[in-house]
Amino acid sequence: MLNSLRDVLTESVRDLYSAETQLIKALPKMAKAATTPELKEAFTTHLEETKQQAVRLEKVCELLGVKPKGKVCKAMKGLVEEGAEIMAEKGEPSAIDAALIEAAQKVEHYEIAGYGTCAAFATVLGEIDVAELLRETLEEEKTTDENLTALAEGLVNDEADTEDEGDEEGGEEDEDEEGDAEEDEEEEEPAAKNKSSRSTAVKAKR
Repeated sequence: MLNSLRDVLTESVRDLYSAETQLIKALPKMAKAATTPELKEAFTTHLEETKQQAVRLEKVCELLGVKPKGKVCKAMKGLVEEGAEIMAEKGEPSAIDAALIEAAQKVEHYEIAGYGTCAAFATVLGEIDVAELLRETLEEEKTTDENLTALAEGLVNDEADTEDEGDEEGGEEDEDEEGDAEEDEEEEEPAAKNKSSRSTAVKAKR
C-alpha cells in the first residue's frame, strides 16, 4: 500500500532493483548481438556498472529497512522483450546495431527518470545517504546515455545511411541504363527511316 511518500520511495527503489537485475541478464545477450566493436564494449562495460548499481540499491534498501527482492519491474520487462525482438531480426548489421542502441537508450531514459525521482523523494524525506547513493547511479546512467548517443551519431547511424545510399545509387544506375537504352533506340529509328527513304529514291530513278 502507498500511504506516504516513504512508501512511494521504497516501492520505487525495489522496482529499480528488479530493473537492474533484469538488465544484468539482458546486457550479455545485447553485447553478443552487436556487431560494432565499440557497441559491444559499451554493453560489456555497462554490464559491470549495472552489477555495481544493483549492489548500491541493496545498500539503499538496507538504509530504508526494506527487502530489495520480491517486486517485478514490468516496464523493464517490456523494454527487455523489445530488445529481444530486435536481436531476433535479420538484416544489415549496422541497422541492427542502430536499433539496439535505440532499445538501450529507452532503458537508460527509464532508469534516469526512476533514479532522479527517487533521489528527490529521499532528499525531501531527509534520507541524505540514500539520496547520495541514488544520485551516484543517476550520473552513471546519464553518462551511459550520452555515450550511446555519441556512438549512434558518430558511427552506427552513418554506416546505416551509407547502406541506404548504396541501394539508392544502385537503383539510379539501373534507371540511367534504361534511359540510355531508350535513347539508343530513338537514334536507331530515324537512321532506319533515312535508309528506307534512300532505297525508295534509288528505285524511283531506275
